[in-house]
Amino acid sequence: MAKNTDFIIQRSLEVLLEDQRYLDEIEADAKKTALRSLSSILSTPNHIHKSFLRIKLENGEVIRIPSFRVQHNDILGPYKGGIRFHETVNEEEVINLAILMTLKNALHEVPFGGAKGGVVIDPRDYTKRELNLICKKYVQYFSDILGPEKDIPAPDAGTSEREMDWMMGEYKTIQPGESYLGSFTGKSVENGGSLGRKHATGKGVYFTFRYFLHDFYKQNKSLIENTTNALAKKVDDFKDRTLKLAVQGFGNVGSAAAEEAYHCNHINNQVIAVSDRNVMLYNKDGLNIPELVQFAENNHGELPSTDEQLKEAGVNAAIKDRDDLLTLDVDVLFLAALEDQIHAGNMDHIKARMVVEGANGPVTNEADHYLNEQGVLIIPDVLTNAGGVIVSYLEWIQGRDTQYYSEEEVYERLFDKMENTFKRVLPSFFERSFTLRQICYMEAIRRLSLILFRQGKLY
Repeated sequence: MAKNTDFIIQRSLEVLLEDQRYLDEIEADAKKTALRSLSSILSTPNHIHKSFLRIKLENGEVIRIPSFRVQHNDILGPYKGGIRFHETVNEEEVINLAILMTLKNALHEVPFGGAKGGVVIDPRDYTKRELNLICKKYVQYFSDILGPEKDIPAPDAGTSEREMDWMMGEYKTIQPGESYLGSFTGKSVENGGSLGRKHATGKGVYFTFRYFLHDFYKQNKSLIENTTNALAKKVDDFKDRTLKLAVQGFGNVGSAAAEEAYHCNHINNQVIAVSDRNVMLYNKDGLNIPELVQFAENNHGELPSTDEQLKEAGVNAAIKDRDDLLTLDVDVLFLAALEDQIHAGNMDHIKARMVVEGANGPVTNEADHYLNEQGVLIIPDVLTNAGGVIVSYLEWIQGRDTQYYSEEEVYERLFDKMENTFKRVLPSFFERSFTLRQICYMEAIRRLSLILFRQGKLY
């Protein structure tokens, strides 16, 4: 994943150098120097913080758990990014995710920088008390670099509003008398969180897909019909028929995206397969997504994995191997699990005509290039899954003002923000011969470089 991000950043800089309108205030040689500076700035984080959390387990054993907080860039505002609890967390992954946050915030014009955190654990291996202690220790070890005006964590894989509540409570204890409501976002509503935050990312993922194939298509038919971009021409392949969808991952993102698809009246689509870490459920005529969502909510977030559980859920589906979902013959594949799901080992088995990235970095660099060459249209993570950070920004504002938006207002502001981004980047996709990921990166880098230049950071 890291190589993918670095490659596209470098390619974006090369293209921008050829654009006469880009940083047109400085001469050609000086522009080359500025872009070399920008390359160095974007490819490296400002700070890498590491620590081993000392945790006493309930059985009396003391262990040390690796943890990270990477702060990539804060030119746009305070650092912002989730904290991931997962056994595969490593320094390179956290750095890359922090870079993606910087680009995502720049693309969507959210006034935050990019950061990311991680703790190397499988949360299922620990008791509630032990997880509470891990959260407190994380805040204790990194308290000097966190805060509403410094670095504002949020949930990520393996964490939720519960962990954010615990962490904010510890921050409040450590920093008495200081402002604390904006120190963490993604909190419970009762604890100062925002309505709509839990499902914001998934709703934003599906909204991106829907806007691309419906709203934008209706408003820009001539642009789409006359495009010379071979990938952009693929949009015509998805109109006037029922689209078959498969969703990998049934957590907050995947389940919300699937439910949005189930209820959507703008696009004729069916979710025929969903998967989690245990199982894939398949029905060629479409799954009852609301019943599956309800079952998962009542069963620790997990899908039915036996015939008895399917009967209990009231769902008609075949139980299959979870990994088979990626190679189903479907129109659209939503990736809402973890990174590197489509890679060199399975990329030539992908049959989907479109891939929507709900997770961060679910397609490797090699697979991304291969799928583009095969004519698979990829809607990239940096464009689709910004719903979480946008609503986190709204939560941050609400915490500062101690005034709160209704859920309807939150989603209205979320979709307006994302639509403004689409209006800036989608026309370029149909007018130029680049992938949509490349277009998004160039737009984000253009904004970052302009602000860095204005502040005198490129020389």
